[in-house]
Amino acid sequence: MNEAEAQIVPTRINLHKKSRLLEIDFADGSGFHYPCEYLRVFAPGADATPVHGKRRVNLARIEAEGETALCLEFDDGFSGSYTWSALHELGVNQQQNWKSYLQQLEENGLERGAGDSKIFIKLLYFIQLAQISGCDHEEVELPPSVDNVEGLLAWLRKRGDAWREAFAADKVQVTVNKQFAEPWTLIEDGDEVALVPRSR
Repeated sequence: MNEAEAQIVPTRINLHKKSRLLEIDFADGSGFHYPCEYLRVFAPGADATPVHGKRRVNLARIEAEGETALCLEFDDGFSGSYTWSALHELGVNQQQNWKSYLQQLEENGLERGAGDSKIFIKLLYFIQLAQISGCDHEEVELPPSVDNVEGLLAWLRKRGDAWREAFAADKVQVTVNKQFAEPWTLIEDGDEVALVPRSR
C-alpha cells in the first residue's frame, strides 16, 4: 500500500439505521455521510439503466472484506463490495453524482419509489416554543419535500418571524421517538418529534 492509498482508509464507520445513513471518516481527514439509497443506486458494476425505486432502502449488514473493502448488504437483498477508494470517490463526487442520477431518472421516466405517501407526525413543543406555537403539541401532515429533521425545521421556520428565530437549527434540540436526532435523521409516518430550546 503506497502513501496515497494509506490515506484512503476509513478511521471510523458508523451506520445511522434510523436515518438510513452510513457515515465514514477517512485517514486523509475527509468524512462523508452516504444515504443508503445513494450507495445502493451507485453500487459497483451497476447497469446503464438507473437503479430506481430505492428511496427507502436500508443497510441490513456491514462487513469488512480484508483490509481494502466493505461488503454492504441491503434490505432489498442486494449486496456489493465497495473498495475504500470507491467509497472515497463516491463521497467526493456525491453532489454531482446525485444531480446526474436525478436527471437520468427524469429522462427515463423513472421514480425514486416509496416515500411519496402522506406522512403524519406528532410535534411536541417545550417552554417558549410552546408559547410561540400556541400549544404544547399538534399533529401535522408533512409536505413531500420534508423527510428529515433539517427539512422539518426549515418548514417550521416558514410559519413566521417568531418561528424563524426560535426554530433556527442552532437553537433547537430535536428528538425523534425519544432519541436525540441529527439534521439528517429521517422522519417517517407516525413519528413523535420533540422540540426543546437549547440552553445557552
